Amino acid sequence: MHTAFVAVGRGVPSRFHRFHATERAYRRFLLARGRLVKDENEGHHASLCIAYERHLRDLRGLSVSSCQHHAMTVADFLARGLEAGQELRALTLEDIERYVALRSREVSRHSLQHVVAYLRSFLRYCHDQGEIGRVLDAIETPRTYRGELPPQALDWSTVQALIRSVDLHSKAGRRDHCILHLMAHYGLRPSEVVTLRVDSIDWDAAVLHVVQCKTRSDLLLPLAPQTVRILHGYLAHERRAQGTDYPELFLRARCPSGPLQRYAVGDIFKKRVRQANLELPGHNVYRLRHTFAMRLLTRGVGVKAIGDLLGHHSLESTCAYLRLDIDMLRGVALEVPEAGLRQGGHHA
Repeated sequence: MHTAFVAVGRGVPSRFHRFHATERAYRRFLLARGRLVKDENEGHHASLCIAYERHLRDLRGLSVSSCQHHAMTVADFLARGLEAGQELRALTLEDIERYVALRSREVSRHSLQHVVAYLRSFLRYCHDQGEIGRVLDAIETPRTYRGELPPQALDWSTVQALIRSVDLHSKAGRRDHCILHLMAHYGLRPSEVVTLRVDSIDWDAAVLHVVQCKTRSDLLLPLAPQTVRILHGYLAHERRAQGTDYPELFLRARCPSGPLQRYAVGDIFKKRVRQANLELPGHNVYRLRHTFAMRLLTRGVGVKAIGDLLGHHSLESTCAYLRLDIDMLRGVALEVPEAGLRQGGHHA
């Protein structure tokens, strides 16, 4: 941990996770100023982590986003999975099980599957490199079932209320309004939103050029007149005032200046939901993407076309977005025939 963050502290213990945003902002500020000082003990496993990240990128060919997820899990495991001063060579299965149990209280079963997969990969690499004496990748993973989660799509009136609730005159109001509009009406991923550039918009043809980082492909989306007006308003009232130092379309509203990060889109969604006083069972920004997919399905658009717009390589990925809800099932329900009922209304 950096000395600067040790001095600041971790905030209120009961609100540990809320302090992460402050820590990230402070870290970005120090990095931009070249004033981020690291503890000497922090580099204990630094060379191993750098070598592992190079292994993932160069040998396994993982994307930048995947390498970042691996790195975050590995860093957290080395920080909380090992006892103070414990060497990797002294790692035991009990240590790993204790860390997995810790993470199981912080994330869902679906997210825990990814944590276990990242941990297995790292432990196999450590064994191959001679960092640990025996294979310790036999970690039990939680079992999940396809379609077990309830529908993630929101009611369209709720989405409209969320977008309308954004105060366009507030700080970064037009930026957040534009981001939520693009995700709800075009199904963009957070990673696609933050990679949009000012020159991604073809004003003459009213087309948006989207770089899909996950599938490494490009998508051309025709823009509706309403979207063109929203983009024009954002550029005129906010974006142009931020200068031309960065080509990205969406920049941070606070110091240090620079393009938004992918996780910031989720923070924007949670903030605007909270300010709109909307009661949602979950504040995951991907619910806007689920809503986009379900809205197309209810309008009669085929699953293959929906998958193409979402940037999916297989229909199986698209079907995860198209869980049926009770209201849709009511439309195809059949009446119970009276011939099958006894006197008194009990089933035969």
